[in-house]
Amino acid sequence: MKVLLVSLFHPELVRGGAQQICYELFEGLKAEPGVEPVLLAAVEPRFAALYKAGARITGFDGRPDEYLFLSRGYDYWWHRCTDPLLLEAYVEFLETVRPDVVHFHHFLLFGVNLFSLTRRILPRARLVFTFHEFLSICAADGQMLRRTDGALCTRASNVRCHQCFPDQGPEQFFMREMWMKRHLSVMDAFTTPSRFMQEHYAGWGIERARMHHVTNGQRDYSGGRARLTPRERRNRFGFFGQLVDNKGVWLLLRAVALLRAEGFSEFTVEINGDNLVYASEARRREIEEFLAAEEALPLEQRIVAMNGSYQVDQLPQRMGRVDWCVVPSTWWEIFGLVISEAWMFRRPVIASDIGGPGERIRHEEDGLHFAVGDARSLADALRRAATEEGLWERLSAGIVAPAGREVMVGGFLDVYRGGSGAAAAPAAATRSR
Repeated sequence: MKVLLVSLFHPELVRGGAQQICYELFEGLKAEPGVEPVLLAAVEPRFAALYKAGARITGFDGRPDEYLFLSRGYDYWWHRCTDPLLLEAYVEFLETVRPDVVHFHHFLLFGVNLFSLTRRILPRARLVFTFHEFLSICAADGQMLRRTDGALCTRASNVRCHQCFPDQGPEQFFMREMWMKRHLSVMDAFTTPSRFMQEHYAGWGIERARMHHVTNGQRDYSGGRARLTPRERRNRFGFFGQLVDNKGVWLLLRAVALLRAEGFSEFTVEINGDNLVYASEARRREIEEFLAAEEALPLEQRIVAMNGSYQVDQLPQRMGRVDWCVVPSTWWEIFGLVISEAWMFRRPVIASDIGGPGERIRHEEDGLHFAVGDARSLADALRRAATEEGLWERLSAGIVAPAGREVMVGGFLDVYRGGSGAAAAPAAATRSR
């Protein structure tokens, strides 16, 4: 069985949950007898060094079976590839590789029209799409956050979406929905990493019979360094992820500011991540101004440290410097890969109380919830975590090891073969210790 995996970015170029999971799957499938995986990852023009004259699809770093899709001519409203030469190159690529399964992990920078094109070129191939966010439903970058006030949005409609994009008439959102559903209709199966996400897409019109739950899984990066040495205080917090608006690092900084204003500074926060370039101008400025002010303080007065980007092989070192992992996402976080990474190291997680974190974290058993988007609620959780005796030990002991890569691979192989992906469900749902 030859499997083509289509990924938004390569994780070595741009770190993110969707591309990390796709690459984990790629590596895991290599170990499966009779399975031949091929990876095609999108690249955007800001990686100018990768764009060679006349090239549309190229190899990556001398690695066999890893290719880059050099996106250009992309229509972000319709999520359509408009470059005829790139479309021709994609057709030639499909005809050369001839996969039995094409598994899309995203359509951003590729174009949703590639779904129908793939079906036309490979009429007998099994096509699978994994929803990693709500881009099919929501034109606001798939975040389901209202542009008017930043509030969570529970459903899309022509009128509600028009309020976020006043320059686009309600009829445009009707056409966009029909466009999306037309191309999604060629898929044989859809998968989601969380069950709450299935309900959103079922309500939007995706057939439940074609949707399957396959949990995300990773290999263990802890290297046997999951346990911490005894300490009197568990007051070191870490953020791991992209510095974009919906990941909420700005909310964490506001919580720090609240605690500092109240005279509480007996804690530290380490920020690990990058991609601030993708944040909105207002959020980027807020983060940069906070960090600049922090840097100007005497060393002994600093609470927040900015560590920058990291690769997964750096997790043992960086996770080893913190006691807690903070996931302050302000949107419907689909799964929260960083939760699994924290659990590998037996770090309790403090997270928003909705979406994937709300589904996965058991409040007061293996982590803490706070009210989504509420800096005061987050500040109170941080203060409690840093001061309450025995809390860290109790929550750390309640952590169940996250699903491994082999569980995820088994679930997807089942979907590729026409099953339900249920092979992944028991391990993902088991909470026994």
